[in-house]
Amino acid sequence: MSITMIDGKRFAEMIFYGANRLSQNAKYVDSLNVFPVPDGDTGTNMNLSIQSGAKEVRNNIVPHVGKVGQALSRGLLMGARGNSGVILSQLFRGFAKAIEAKESLDITDFAEALNAGVTTAYKAVMKPVEGTILTVAKDSAKKALEVSKTTTDMTVLMEEVVKEAKASLKRTPELLPVLKEVGVVDSGGQGLVFVYEGFLAQLKGEKVDELTTAEVSMDQLVKQEHHKSVQGFINTEDIVYGYCTEFMVKFKDSKLKNHPFSEEKFRNDLSEYGDSLLVIADDQLAKVHIHTEQPGVVLTYGQQYGDLINLKIENMRQQHTTILENDKVNTVQEQQKQPSEYGIVAVSMGSGIRDLFKSIGAEVVIEGGQTMNPSIEDIVKAIEQVNAEKVFILPNNKNIILAAEQARDVCDQQVIVIPSKTVPQGLAALLAFNPSVDAEKNEKAMNDALKTVKSGQITFAIRDTMIDNLTIKKDDYMGIEEGSIVVSNRDLNVTAKELLNKMLDEDSEILTIIKGEEATEEQTKALIQFVEEKFPEVEIEIHDGKQPLYQFIFSVE
Repeated sequence: MSITMIDGKRFAEMIFYGANRLSQNAKYVDSLNVFPVPDGDTGTNMNLSIQSGAKEVRNNIVPHVGKVGQALSRGLLMGARGNSGVILSQLFRGFAKAIEAKESLDITDFAEALNAGVTTAYKAVMKPVEGTILTVAKDSAKKALEVSKTTTDMTVLMEEVVKEAKASLKRTPELLPVLKEVGVVDSGGQGLVFVYEGFLAQLKGEKVDELTTAEVSMDQLVKQEHHKSVQGFINTEDIVYGYCTEFMVKFKDSKLKNHPFSEEKFRNDLSEYGDSLLVIADDQLAKVHIHTEQPGVVLTYGQQYGDLINLKIENMRQQHTTILENDKVNTVQEQQKQPSEYGIVAVSMGSGIRDLFKSIGAEVVIEGGQTMNPSIEDIVKAIEQVNAEKVFILPNNKNIILAAEQARDVCDQQVIVIPSKTVPQGLAALLAFNPSVDAEKNEKAMNDALKTVKSGQITFAIRDTMIDNLTIKKDDYMGIEEGSIVVSNRDLNVTAKELLNKMLDEDSEILTIIKGEEATEEQTKALIQFVEEKFPEVEIEIHDGKQPLYQFIFSVE
């Protein structure tokens, strides 16, 4: 049965579900936290913030949805902690303001309230940064407005909001360089996604406890070893403003006579003392969040307007140092671990492909490829480096399979060579690996997976030749399908399109394009446009493989 209206009681339940979903995953959100500073507390702060909001709602459950919204806004404001916690409070402050007069919400009301929350949150931030929780909130609210014009079902709306929030979250590393450098999505944006997932679970009648907890997504570019936190990739000395300072000013008439309060002036004056500044004010108080080197000066300034309440000052350098110290302890513990049951060794060329293999489970990736095949000794060392009883090897090149098999024969561990001849085959095999089943079943599943993908490559000729009645000139681009040269042309895009024409058909569902270090964004966009126009049913995935020699690697499933 579709849900077309939300009253106060249902909205309260949605809030409780959202708070519980975030609480389940607060530590995971902490683990992603590198912006604006790597203090590792975004999940904790957002969780404490929304729990404060949920507590206030719990004491004010009424049928009038506007009154429930006011309770949520009030609780969030009083309990908001940290940069993302304060922004979260503003998202729902704007939301609550938009619905304050409403008994219940239809799909249009809800969408417009989400959008109002975004407007309020952007106004509260001195210097809004894209690629953060703000972007995720903005993109998902925009989607809500679009969907509200085509359906009356609140569950359908929320499904699309969650879907777009996740897509926006996935795009955050492209907008915020520090995220891409470390290999994570924005922590605050991830926290908001969990809240929205809780909303959706309530509408669908699911239990939050039955939802899976967060794991790193397969295509996330994870650069750290698994014992090292993402905060460990940033130096403590890079933190410019070391004290996360939060406080409220409860206005006093006696002080306001000498210092009339102007929110704009208040915000501009405080901006001189630090960054990550958020100021929220009403007739009774102002709430401040700032990263500064002079918390005492900031507090003294605020005291001109009234009494200081709810003070919190945290040394973010000390927080970061503690994280690094824990990394060292975890590293030692990692080294002392007993061998795991399974390990994966893959061969690849290009840092992007290496990171892709690591992100989906390869413990060791050997650098190697068409012009630099690893030796048997290289492969043996990689096998020994993996602390596992059974090791699967993915050669990903037909010229490396024999070396991998010979390395297998001289190792003490059980080694299983999966004869992958291309990177797409290797990725497909790795995705088929299941650590919960035995080695024999895994070997069969991984070998079967090799047959599920078509592999294609674009490279260039180093001399004139003729192969299979195909005339090839030096510096021509060649399209290779399953090891055979099937097309050649002077123009890269022509070659690539002709190869894709041969690889794609009506049964094709997914095309993965792995971009090489010499391929340009314009060339990549041209290929995407070509596929979207000629094969509209095919889903396209893009990865920056950074591989040499091969401008593009294609995988068709």
